[in-house]
Amino acid sequence: MLTGRTMKIAGLSAFLVEAKRNTYAAQRGRVPSSRPESHDFAYEKGKFRYLDSYVGEIRFSGEEVVWYDSKPVWSMNYYGRLLGPEPGPGFGDFLKRALLLVSETKPFRGPDLYEQGEYRFVQTFDGGNETLSGIEDFSGREEILYRDVAVYRLWFHGGIIA
Repeated sequence: MLTGRTMKIAGLSAFLVEAKRNTYAAQRGRVPSSRPESHDFAYEKGKFRYLDSYVGEIRFSGEEVVWYDSKPVWSMNYYGRLLGPEPGPGFGDFLKRALLLVSETKPFRGPDLYEQGEYRFVQTFDGGNETLSGIEDFSGREEILYRDVAVYRLWFHGGIIA
């Protein structure tokens, strides 16, 4: 039986997955920059609103926030970078395909492991013993390897803020 808090977290997790699959990774939901030179993507459904805003390209930093009924309830910060001058052909498309595989039990970035061709996406994270694998308080890292050499790394952390 789900408690009220568990049901709210499950609803948040489901919304996060839907939002992420309809914004940056799908190249939809672009909105005007909220800050100088930021890249912003937004999604809304019912009382939920999501915004992903980042700055930079080769090295970048951003934040995702979810509001419920106009109150901020969840956020995640991230910093990522390419580890060399050239990540390999099709890198950007591979990253977006991996991010589309985000799950409700780990609605942070992509799956624990995704491989296609010469690329491999690996995500690790630490979450407390909270509901839904630590959505309430988490930190983690993702890495992309091309021909078994790390070419990209991203760190993320966040949780419930309401």
